[in-house]
Amino acid sequence: MRWQGGRTGGGVEDRRGLGGGAIAGGGLGVGVLAIIGYLVFGIDPSTTTQLASQFGGVGAEQQQGQVGTPKDQAGRFVDVIGANIDDVWSQKLEGYQRPNVVIYEQGTSTGCGYGQSAMGPFYCPTDKTVYLDLGFWQEMESKLGASGADFARAYVIAHEFGHHVQTLTGTSAQVRQAQQRASGQAEANQYSVALELQADCYAGVWARNASAVSNGQVALEPGDIEEGMKTAQAIGDDTLQRRSGGRVSPESFTHGSSAQRVEWLQRGYQSGDPASCDTFSGA
Repeated sequence: MRWQGGRTGGGVEDRRGLGGGAIAGGGLGVGVLAIIGYLVFGIDPSTTTQLASQFGGVGAEQQQGQVGTPKDQAGRFVDVIGANIDDVWSQKLEGYQRPNVVIYEQGTSTGCGYGQSAMGPFYCPTDKTVYLDLGFWQEMESKLGASGADFARAYVIAHEFGHHVQTLTGTSAQVRQAQQRASGQAEANQYSVALELQADCYAGVWARNASAVSNGQVALEPGDIEEGMKTAQAIGDDTLQRRSGGRVSPESFTHGSSAQRVEWLQRGYQSGDPASCDTFSGA
Protein backbone atom coordinates (compact mmCIF):
# COMPACT_ATOMS: atom_id res chain seq x y z
CA MET A 1 0.00 0.00 0.00
CA ARG A 2 1.28 3.44 -0.89
CA TRP A 3 0.79 6.00 1.88
CA GLN A 4 4.08 7.76 2.64
CA GLY A 5 3.22 10.77 0.48
CA GLY A 6 -0.27 11.18 1.88
CA ARG A 7 -1.31 14.24 3.82
CA THR A 8 -1.48 14.13 7.60
CA GLY A 9 -4.48 15.37 9.48
CA GLY A 10 -2.54 16.47 12.55
CA GLY A 11 -5.37 15.46 14.84
CA VAL A 12 -4.04 12.30 16.46
CA GLU A 13 -3.76 12.37 20.24
CA ASP A 14 -0.74 10.36 21.29
CA ARG A 15 -1.02 9.01 24.84
CA ARG A 16 1.75 6.47 24.54
CA GLY A 17 4.16 6.64 27.42
CA LEU A 18 1.54 7.96 29.83
CA GLY A 19 1.04 4.59 31.47
CA GLY A 20 -2.22 2.80 32.07
CA GLY A 21 -4.08 5.81 33.37
CA ALA A 22 -5.10 6.72 36.91
CA ILE A 23 -8.44 5.36 38.00
CA ALA A 24 -10.74 7.60 39.96
CA GLY A 25 -14.21 7.29 41.41
CA GLY A 26 -17.32 8.25 39.47
CA GLY A 27 -17.85 7.81 35.78
CA LEU A 28 -19.46 4.74 34.27
CA GLY A 29 -20.04 1.71 36.43
CA VAL A 30 -18.50 -1.62 35.54
CA GLY A 31 -21.88 -3.06 34.58
CA VAL A 32 -22.58 -0.18 32.21
CA LEU A 33 -19.18 -0.57 30.56
CA ALA A 34 -19.87 -4.29 30.16
CA ILE A 35 -23.08 -3.51 28.29
CA ILE A 36 -21.32 -0.98 26.07
CA GLY A 37 -18.50 -3.43 25.49
CA TYR A 38 -20.96 -6.03 24.30
CA LEU A 39 -23.30 -3.89 22.23
CA VAL A 40 -20.75 -1.53 20.72
CA PHE A 41 -17.38 -3.27 20.87
CA GLY A 42 -18.67 -6.84 20.56
CA ILE A 43 -16.88 -7.88 23.74
CA ASP A 44 -18.36 -10.39 26.14
CA PRO A 45 -19.70 -8.51 29.21
CA SER A 46 -17.93 -10.80 31.66
CA THR A 47 -14.61 -10.06 29.95
CA THR A 48 -15.15 -6.31 30.16
CA THR A 49 -16.18 -6.54 33.81
CA GLN A 50 -13.12 -8.60 34.64
CA LEU A 51 -10.80 -6.15 32.91
CA ALA A 52 -12.35 -3.15 34.62
CA SER A 53 -12.31 -4.82 38.02
CA GLN A 54 -8.55 -5.24 37.79
CA PHE A 55 -8.30 -1.48 38.16
CA GLY A 56 -10.69 -1.17 41.07
CA GLY A 57 -13.44 0.52 39.10
CA VAL A 58 -14.27 2.33 35.90
CA GLY A 59 -14.19 5.99 35.11
CA ALA A 60 -10.69 7.25 34.61
CA GLU A 61 -9.16 10.61 35.18
CA GLN A 62 -8.83 12.35 31.85
CA GLN A 63 -5.46 11.72 30.26
CA GLN A 64 -4.06 14.38 27.99
CA GLY A 65 -1.63 13.34 25.31
CA GLN A 66 0.07 15.42 22.65
CA VAL A 67 -2.22 16.23 19.72
CA GLY A 68 -0.71 16.51 16.27
CA THR A 69 1.17 14.19 13.93
CA PRO A 70 3.24 11.55 15.75
CA LYS A 71 6.88 11.47 14.73
CA ASP A 72 7.33 7.71 14.49
CA GLN A 73 6.28 5.76 11.43
CA ALA A 74 3.54 3.74 13.12
CA GLY A 75 1.90 6.86 14.52
CA ARG A 76 2.28 8.76 11.28
CA PHE A 77 0.65 5.84 9.43
CA VAL A 78 -2.43 6.20 11.64
CA ASP A 79 -2.54 9.94 10.96
CA VAL A 80 -2.19 9.61 7.17
CA ILE A 81 -4.76 6.81 6.91
CA GLY A 82 -7.16 8.60 9.23
CA ALA A 83 -6.89 11.82 7.22
CA ASN A 84 -7.52 9.92 3.99
CA ILE A 85 -10.58 8.16 5.45
CA ASP A 86 -11.90 11.55 6.56
CA ASP A 87 -11.42 12.90 3.04
CA VAL A 88 -13.41 10.01 1.56
CA TRP A 89 -16.29 10.36 4.00
CA SER A 90 -16.36 14.13 3.59
CA GLN A 91 -17.32 13.41 -0.02
CA LYS A 92 -19.66 10.52 0.69
CA LEU A 93 -21.59 11.84 3.70
CA GLU A 94 -23.03 15.34 3.89
CA GLY A 95 -22.15 17.06 7.15
CA TYR A 96 -19.44 14.54 7.97
CA GLN A 97 -17.37 15.44 11.03
CA ARG A 98 -14.14 13.60 11.64
CA PRO A 99 -13.76 11.54 14.82
CA ASN A 100 -11.08 12.03 17.41
CA VAL A 101 -8.25 9.49 17.23
CA VAL A 102 -6.25 8.37 20.27
CA ILE A 103 -3.28 6.03 20.22
CA TYR A 104 -2.26 4.59 23.57
CA GLU A 105 -0.49 1.72 25.31
CA GLN A 106 -2.06 -0.93 27.54
CA GLY A 107 -4.97 1.11 28.87
CA THR A 108 -6.53 4.55 28.80
CA SER A 109 -9.56 6.52 29.88
CA THR A 110 -12.39 6.85 27.37
CA GLY A 111 -15.85 8.37 27.26
CA CYS A 112 -17.17 4.81 27.56
CA GLY A 113 -15.14 3.92 30.65
CA TYR A 114 -11.71 2.35 30.93
CA GLY A 115 -10.31 0.90 27.71
CA GLN A 116 -7.66 -1.80 27.48
CA SER A 117 -5.59 -3.09 24.62
CA ALA A 118 -7.14 -6.52 25.23
CA MET A 119 -10.31 -5.08 23.72
CA GLY A 120 -8.57 -4.50 20.41
CA PRO A 121 -9.18 -1.32 18.40
CA PHE A 122 -12.52 0.22 19.31
CA TYR A 123 -14.76 3.21 18.79
CA CYS A 124 -16.52 4.99 21.64
CA PRO A 125 -19.70 6.78 20.50
CA THR A 126 -19.91 8.86 23.68
CA ASP A 127 -16.78 10.89 22.89
CA LYS A 128 -16.77 10.06 19.15
CA THR A 129 -13.24 8.71 19.38
CA VAL A 130 -11.34 5.86 17.75
CA TYR A 131 -8.92 4.21 20.21
CA LEU A 132 -5.91 2.27 18.94
CA ASP A 133 -3.21 0.43 20.86
CA LEU A 134 -0.69 -0.12 18.09
CA GLY A 135 0.72 -3.17 19.86
CA PHE A 136 -2.48 -4.92 18.86
CA TRP A 137 -1.18 -5.24 15.32
CA GLN A 138 1.48 -7.71 16.44
CA GLU A 139 -1.05 -9.63 18.54
CA MET A 140 -3.45 -9.82 15.62
CA GLU A 141 -0.76 -11.09 13.29
CA SER A 142 1.14 -13.48 15.57
CA LYS A 143 -1.82 -14.97 17.44
CA LEU A 144 -4.77 -14.64 15.07
CA GLY A 145 -3.06 -15.20 11.73
CA ALA A 146 -3.99 -11.79 10.32
CA SER A 147 -1.92 -10.13 7.62
CA GLY A 148 0.89 -7.77 8.55
CA ALA A 149 0.50 -5.73 5.38
CA ASP A 150 -0.12 -1.99 5.69
CA PHE A 151 -3.51 -2.27 4.01
CA ALA A 152 -4.64 -4.96 6.45
CA ARG A 153 -3.92 -2.56 9.31
CA ALA A 154 -5.58 0.29 7.46
CA TYR A 155 -8.68 -1.86 6.99
CA VAL A 156 -9.00 -2.21 10.75
CA ILE A 157 -8.72 1.57 11.20
CA ALA A 158 -11.29 2.16 8.45
CA HIS A 159 -13.64 -0.31 10.12
CA GLU A 160 -13.56 1.74 13.34
CA PHE A 161 -14.15 4.94 11.36
CA GLY A 162 -17.13 3.11 9.89
CA HIS A 163 -18.62 2.91 13.37
CA HIS A 164 -18.21 6.68 13.61
CA VAL A 165 -20.17 7.06 10.37
CA GLN A 166 -22.88 4.86 11.88
CA THR A 167 -23.03 7.17 14.89
CA LEU A 168 -23.33 10.24 12.67
CA THR A 169 -26.10 8.70 10.55
CA GLY A 170 -28.03 7.43 13.57
CA THR A 171 -27.61 3.78 12.62
CA SER A 172 -25.89 2.85 15.88
CA ALA A 173 -28.69 4.40 17.95
CA GLN A 174 -31.31 2.57 15.89
CA VAL A 175 -29.48 -0.72 16.44
CA ARG A 176 -29.36 -0.20 20.20
CA GLN A 177 -33.10 0.49 20.21
CA ALA A 178 -33.75 -2.62 18.13
CA GLN A 179 -31.65 -4.70 20.49
CA GLN A 180 -33.63 -3.46 23.46
CA ARG A 181 -36.82 -4.67 21.74
CA ALA A 182 -35.30 -8.01 20.73
CA SER A 183 -36.95 -11.15 22.04
CA GLY A 184 -33.67 -12.66 23.14
CA GLN A 185 -29.89 -12.48 22.99
CA ALA A 186 -29.66 -14.36 19.70
CA GLU A 187 -31.90 -11.79 17.99
CA ALA A 188 -29.99 -8.91 19.58
CA ASN A 189 -26.75 -10.43 18.29
CA GLN A 190 -28.09 -10.35 14.73
CA TYR A 191 -28.20 -6.57 14.92
CA SER A 192 -24.64 -6.48 16.27
CA VAL A 193 -23.49 -8.62 13.35
CA ALA A 194 -25.25 -6.36 10.84
CA LEU A 195 -23.62 -3.30 12.40
CA GLU A 196 -20.15 -4.84 12.27
CA LEU A 197 -20.53 -6.11 8.71
CA GLN A 198 -21.65 -2.67 7.60
CA ALA A 199 -18.48 -1.22 9.13
CA ASP A 200 -16.52 -3.79 7.11
CA CYS A 201 -18.37 -2.70 3.99
CA TYR A 202 -17.65 0.95 4.78
CA ALA A 203 -13.95 0.03 5.06
CA GLY A 204 -14.19 -1.37 1.55
CA VAL A 205 -15.86 1.84 0.34
CA TRP A 206 -12.95 3.82 1.74
CA ALA A 207 -10.40 1.54 0.07
CA ARG A 208 -12.04 1.98 -3.33
CA ASN A 209 -11.96 5.79 -3.03
CA ALA A 210 -8.65 6.27 -1.20
CA SER A 211 -6.60 7.01 -4.29
CA ALA A 212 -9.12 9.37 -5.90
CA VAL A 213 -9.28 11.76 -2.94
CA SER A 214 -5.49 11.83 -2.53
CA ASN A 215 -4.45 12.07 -6.18
CA GLY A 216 -2.82 8.70 -5.82
CA GLN A 217 -0.70 9.58 -2.80
CA VAL A 218 -2.63 7.00 -0.77
CA ALA A 219 -3.42 3.99 -2.93
CA LEU A 220 -3.79 0.25 -2.90
CA GLU A 221 -1.23 -1.82 -4.72
CA PRO A 222 -1.56 -5.29 -6.25
CA GLY A 223 -2.36 -7.87 -3.60
CA ASP A 224 -3.52 -5.37 -0.98
CA ILE A 225 -7.22 -6.22 -1.05
CA GLU A 226 -6.29 -9.91 -0.70
CA GLU A 227 -4.28 -9.05 2.44
CA GLY A 228 -7.32 -7.23 3.81
CA MET A 229 -9.49 -10.27 3.14
CA LYS A 230 -6.94 -12.45 4.91
CA THR A 231 -7.38 -10.32 8.01
CA ALA A 232 -11.18 -10.33 7.67
CA GLN A 233 -10.99 -14.12 7.44
CA ALA A 234 -8.82 -14.32 10.56
CA ILE A 235 -11.14 -12.26 12.77
CA GLY A 236 -14.48 -13.83 11.87
CA ASP A 237 -16.45 -15.11 14.85
CA ASP A 238 -16.44 -18.72 13.67
CA THR A 239 -12.68 -18.70 13.11
CA LEU A 240 -12.04 -17.15 16.53
CA GLN A 241 -14.34 -19.66 18.21
CA ARG A 242 -12.51 -22.56 16.56
CA ARG A 243 -9.17 -21.06 17.52
CA SER A 244 -10.23 -20.82 21.16
CA GLY A 245 -11.15 -24.51 21.15
CA GLY A 246 -14.88 -23.98 21.49
CA ARG A 247 -17.69 -25.04 19.22
CA VAL A 248 -18.93 -22.70 16.51
CA SER A 249 -22.09 -21.07 17.82
CA PRO A 250 -23.70 -18.80 15.20
CA GLU A 251 -26.31 -17.53 17.65
CA SER A 252 -23.50 -16.00 19.72
CA PHE A 253 -21.83 -14.20 16.80
CA THR A 254 -21.41 -10.45 17.29
CA HIS A 255 -19.19 -9.55 14.31
CA GLY A 256 -20.11 -12.12 11.67
CA SER A 257 -18.48 -15.20 10.21
CA SER A 258 -15.21 -15.06 8.31
CA ALA A 259 -17.07 -15.57 5.03
CA GLN A 260 -19.46 -12.72 5.83
CA ARG A 261 -16.68 -10.33 6.77
CA VAL A 262 -14.78 -11.09 3.57
CA GLU A 263 -17.97 -10.74 1.51
CA TRP A 264 -18.92 -7.31 2.86
CA LEU A 265 -15.39 -5.93 2.66
CA GLN A 266 -15.36 -7.03 -0.98
CA ARG A 267 -18.81 -5.64 -1.64
CA GLY A 268 -17.86 -2.19 -0.37
CA TYR A 269 -14.64 -2.24 -2.35
CA GLN A 270 -16.30 -3.33 -5.57
CA SER A 271 -19.02 -0.68 -5.42
CA GLY A 272 -17.24 2.19 -3.68
CA ASP A 273 -20.71 3.32 -2.64
CA PRO A 274 -22.05 3.39 0.96
CA ALA A 275 -25.53 2.66 -0.43
CA SER A 276 -24.34 -0.86 -1.21
CA CYS A 277 -23.73 -1.51 2.48
CA ASP A 278 -27.26 -2.43 3.60
CA THR A 279 -26.46 -5.32 5.92
CA PHE A 280 -29.72 -4.97 7.84
CA SER A 281 -32.20 -6.31 5.30
CA GLY A 282 -31.92 -9.81 6.71
CA ALA A 283 -31.39 -8.81 10.34
